[in-house]
Order: sequence, then C-alpha cells, then structure tokens
Amino acid sequence: MTTDIDWDNPKDPRAGSWQRDHVRQYVASDGAEGQFWNGTQTLLLTTVGRVSGAPVRTPLIYGEDDGRYLLVASNSGDGAHPLWYRNLTEHPEVRIQVGAETLHGTARTATPGERAAYWPVMLRHWPAYDDYQAKTDREIPIVVIDPLG
Repeated sequence: MTTDIDWDNPKDPRAGSWQRDHVRQYVASDGAEGQFWNGTQTLLLTTVGRVSGAPVRTPLIYGEDDGRYLLVASNSGDGAHPLWYRNLTEHPEVRIQVGAETLHGTARTATPGERAAYWPVMLRHWPAYDDYQAKTDREIPIVVIDPLG
C-alpha cells in the first residue's frame, strides 16, 4: 500500500451535489445513514487521482462475491468512463468504506467471463444498468475489488 497518500483526507464530490451530501452523511454516521440508499446498498470508494495524485471519494452501488466487492462503471450510460474508473486504471490501490468498516484493496476490471457472471448480480442491485448500457456504445466495465488482508 502506498504510504504517501493521505487516505484520511480525500476530496469529496463537488459542493451542492447529491453525492457530496450522501458522502458527508455516510461518513458522519459511520454508514448508518447512506449505506442503504434508494433500495440498494452503497459504499464509499476512494481512488487516487490520476492527474492530482490526491485521494478522491465517490459513493457507489456495490455487490459482493466471495469476499470481493463489485462496482459498475456506468456513468449513467455516458459515452465516457467515470473519473473514478479512469483513476483506478492508473492507480489500482483503493480504499472503501462499507458501513462502519474501512479497508484497502486492489481494484481491477473484471475479465469478460467475470463480467458476464457479475452483470446479472449487479442488475439485482440496480436494474437501470441495462438502460445505461443501451445508451452507450462502450461496454460498461465491472470493477472487482479484492480487499487486502
């Protein structure tokens, strides 16, 4: 794990956004407020900015498989990958907060076989992922986070 990153002081989403409010509520309550949102579960992902080198925190819907955490880089079907995904492709070290638990991990893009298996898992958490995929020409990646022991 990179020691020169100040994981405890990440940049949050821009002021006035629902995401910033979600992050602040999640952190202040140790996940009691915000882990469950709009009928699904969320975590806080902290990546290292690929340009700035500073930690950046984002709330995301997640799934789980055999101790791994799964994220969908949908960007609501936009033509470009979300910034958090571009960050972790440059710096795969991440930190996540799931409820009150915080842990470090290594993130990677799911293989084609994993993506095929995990897509239905993630649709159970957020059915709109199919709509997002239909809106874009890019294949929406699924990210697998392996927690570090």
